[in-house]
This record gives sequence, C-alpha cells and structure tokens, in this order.
Amino acid sequence: MPSLLNDHGSRVTLTYFFTFIAIGMCVGLLGPALPHLADMTGSGMAQIAILFTARALGTMLGSVLSGVLIDRFDGHRVLAAMLLLLTIGLAAVPFSQALAVLTAVMFLLGLAEVSVNAGANTLLLWTHGTASPPWISALHFCFGLGNMLVPLVLVAVLRLQFSFAWAFWLVALYVAALMIPLLRLASPRPPDITVGERAAPPPQDGWRLAIFLLMFGLYVGMEVTFAGWITAYGVLSGHAPGDAALLVTWFWLTLSAGRLLAIPLARLLSPWKVLRGCLGLGLFSALALHFLWLPLPLVALLFGLAASAIFPTLFGLSNQLMPISGRTTGWIFLACGLGGMALPSLTGPLLERAGITAFPLLLAALVGLLMLGLVVLRARVRHSTGR
Repeated sequence: MPSLLNDHGSRVTLTYFFTFIAIGMCVGLLGPALPHLADMTGSGMAQIAILFTARALGTMLGSVLSGVLIDRFDGHRVLAAMLLLLTIGLAAVPFSQALAVLTAVMFLLGLAEVSVNAGANTLLLWTHGTASPPWISALHFCFGLGNMLVPLVLVAVLRLQFSFAWAFWLVALYVAALMIPLLRLASPRPPDITVGERAAPPPQDGWRLAIFLLMFGLYVGMEVTFAGWITAYGVLSGHAPGDAALLVTWFWLTLSAGRLLAIPLARLLSPWKVLRGCLGLGLFSALALHFLWLPLPLVALLFGLAASAIFPTLFGLSNQLMPISGRTTGWIFLACGLGGMALPSLTGPLLERAGITAFPLLLAALVGLLMLGLVVLRARVRHSTGR
C-alpha cells in the first residue's frame, strides 16, 4: 500500500479501519441473534422479519441525511454523534421486549450504521484523494472482518452461559470507545479539485452520476441476492440443509479475503481492469452454476471472490471521475439500499414461477448489466473528456 500522507493521516485512517470493524459487527449481529430476539419478543419468524425492513428503511433515510451532515458540519463530530446513537441502540436492544419497540430501535440502528459507513468512506476519500482505491479496499475488508468476528462474540457469550444480551453490550462498548479518537483528531476537509495532480472533472455531469448510482444499486442487489438466496437454492437443489447453510459462509469468506487481495491489485492495475476481471469471473461463476460445471461450494467461493473488489474499486473510481461530497456519497448509499431491497425481494417470486434454474440466470443477467454499465461509463468518460 502507498505510504500515508502524514502522521495525522495515519491516525485518521486507522481510526476509520477500527470504525468499520465496528460497523461490520453491528450489521452482522442481527442474523445470528435473530432467534434470540424472536424468543424475547414472543414473535414468529414471519413477524420478526420486519426488523430487516425497518433497518433497510433507516438505511435509506440515513444515506440522505448523512450526506447533508458531512457537507455542513465537522465530519468527525458527525461520526461521533452517529456512534453515540449506535451505542444507545445496541444497548437498548435487549430491553426492547415489545416487537414494536424493537422495530423502532432497528430503524435507528440502520440510520446510524449507514451514516457512519457513508461518512467514513467520504472522509477517507478526502484524506487520500486519487490514491484512495487501496485504502477503500482495506476499509471494506475491515467491514467483512467485523461480519466474521461478531458470530464468534455471540458464541463465546453463550458458551460462558451469559445472556445473548451481552453480545450487544460488548459491541456497544467497543463502538462507544471509538468516539474518543474521533473527537481528538481533526476531520479531513474536501480537497480542492482545481489544483494538484488531476484536473477538475466536467461539472454537472448528471449522466455520469446516474450510471454510477445504477451500478452501485445493481452490485449491492446482486451481492444481497446471492448471500440471501444461495442457501435456499442449495436446499432446493437437493443438498443437505447443513451443507447448504455453509454456502453463504464460503461466499463471505472469499469476499473478505478478496478485498484484502485487492489492496495490492489496486496499485498494479487500473480500476477498469480490476472491474473487468471481477465481472468476468462473476459471469463465469454464474454460468458454472447454471450448467453445473463446478460443485456448488466452489461456485460460492468463486462468486465471493468475484464480488469482493467491485464495490471498493467502483467507489474509488467514482472519486477519480467526479468530485465526491457527502451528499454524493449519500446518494450512492441510497442507491445501494434500494438495490439491496428490490432485487432480493423479486428473487422469491421469480423462483416460484420459473423454478430454481432462474437463480443462476438472474445472477448472470445482473453481472451482464454491470458489464454494460461499465462500457457505458467508459464511453461517457471519453465523450465528456474528449479522450
């Protein structure tokens, strides 16, 4: 990875890394804790599923709100305020024994999580400028690391015969501790794009932004669709439930490892080449799933690897091609939230009507649309820059 800009840049970047581990833990805690939350509220699985909808709605509102706040106020104070809200929400979950109250808490958690997510991404871009792609990859690796660590926290708590509530309280303590370094460090400021190593991109290029938003929505929809439905697809394909449940674990494993691998790749290859390579591997994986070229666990591993570098690379590329403000990042995460809600919701009815063979074809179609978006984006850049 490239050297950090200075000692302040080093401290700020490491703080964002630890913050993203916390966000990954917060996001990843709901799934493993869901049966305990259902028991606590006396709800069935159909009723408790409303928590995901509440969190998604909070995420969409937070996407827009965070962008406005980051642009208008000190970035680190905004992050600290959202971490405080996150701490209160996590601590309150075990006391929210009515489903309606728990739903409201999940809405607030979704709002706070995405605000920290979008804010830290924006501030990291402002810290490193055009050298940001490797740091963005490392940041999102930390998110995946948090996702993988938090089930171990819950398992350890239960094996020590404590209540599941302690998993929420321990994560809340970790989140609260992160406010201290954020409030002590000066927040990065937006870079002056008229000076430095690059020229200002064409102003008011709404088409370029629209292409990026569509690609972000498609990618997150594809990721959530695969992670959310691969287990059901495995069971419907005749695999044992235990083996099918492991498929999503293989997917997240290689997705996190791939983001670590993407750090040196971002230095050696252009973002365009990294994205083409990832999408090519993703298309091969989807076709291998459809034509049964490879065992299902290997397909899950390959698809996770293919998906790993797409989001951080696309986010870094957007910083190279557009001036990134908090508002712009907010729109990006809003598009991610819409994609993450809409596409997985359509998958269930599609499987009921067309059968399980529709699942790999849907994945191939989503990868194909991302490829088309990349071609259109490259053409738009060449048209608007004259190169």
